[in-house]
Amino acid sequence: MKFKASSTILLSHLQAISRVINSKNSLQILDNFLFSLEGQQLTMTASDTETTLITSMEVEDVEGAGKVAVSSRLLLDTLREFSDQPLNFQINDSNLAMVITSANGTYNFIGQNGDEYPRLPELQADAKMMTLPVNTLSAGISKTLFCTADDELRPVMNGIYFDILKDSLTLVATDAHKLVRYKTSYTSVNLSEEDKASFILPKKPANMLKNILPKESGEVEVKFDNKNAYFKLSNYTMICRQVEGRYPNYNGVIPKENPYKIIVDRVSLLNALKRVSVFSNQASNLIKLQISENQIFISAQDIDFSISAEETINCQYADDQIKIGFKSAFLIEILNNINSSDVIVELTDPSRAGIILPFENEDNEDILMLLMPMLLND
Repeated sequence: MKFKASSTILLSHLQAISRVINSKNSLQILDNFLFSLEGQQLTMTASDTETTLITSMEVEDVEGAGKVAVSSRLLLDTLREFSDQPLNFQINDSNLAMVITSANGTYNFIGQNGDEYPRLPELQADAKMMTLPVNTLSAGISKTLFCTADDELRPVMNGIYFDILKDSLTLVATDAHKLVRYKTSYTSVNLSEEDKASFILPKKPANMLKNILPKESGEVEVKFDNKNAYFKLSNYTMICRQVEGRYPNYNGVIPKENPYKIIVDRVSLLNALKRVSVFSNQASNLIKLQISENQIFISAQDIDFSISAEETINCQYADDQIKIGFKSAFLIEILNNINSSDVIVELTDPSRAGIILPFENEDNEDILMLLMPMLLND
């Protein structure tokens, strides 16, 4: 088979799907891209058996059809060195010898039999489906992904939980120290009023989607059964195995009654935390917040090195004084993932989780972030 393709367009497609490929694979065929040519459509696939990413592009001067597996490392390293130019690909169907011809040179590869590449998992007949705007899914994943855990003992925490009802979609991530709940609505879903569905999207495919979604537009179609999930975009299709297991009851850990409410400028609080946290104990990363009328007193110290820092910033608060301790790295991370210029901090007491909310939510989203406190000695 033969075809002609632009070097830069081909490279951009292959780079996007190459992130799926592991540095060490159990099956040697997974070190390759699968090329499948049908008509003028070239479909490229990368997989690690758990996650598969597929993309396609139009090619020219096509002769024949078929599929071949090509070394991902060799092909990417070659394509990176070309300026934008048409490349001719010729694959010998009998021995899978592959020749790439550019304006100035010829490059010889040996392909592998495309039939050895793992087949895509089929969804069950009762699979659920929902459609939502690309930018909604993109925002939901990017605002929850940072909260996923790396916990070998509790694998359900290592992904984003999709909690799907007839009228709302909730994305949740937690590592037991911090939690994000992102609520939105979607365009359509095949659920009845009393029905509900859910699945856990693993961290690796979530990262893939985080990188791909900002380049896409329109809508994304999500299909899932009790094992796999399909994400269909205009230029990419991703199939991944879900994390198996029961996700913890996230609503149970969110405090409902929070008498202390503080409104503060997000950037002022963030910058003060970054400055003061430099002086916190490197092991605990503890930072103390003492909130009194219209001001927050932020302090940290490291007794081992005899260093300390404190800073006061303005806020809106008119209640009793309250002291609470947090791990500064976690609080900084949460504030970095909120877009609103002001944030609302809701507290109950120094031993209960603090809630951080954007003062103003974007359209069609409702975000809640929760952070567990650290015990203060004083």
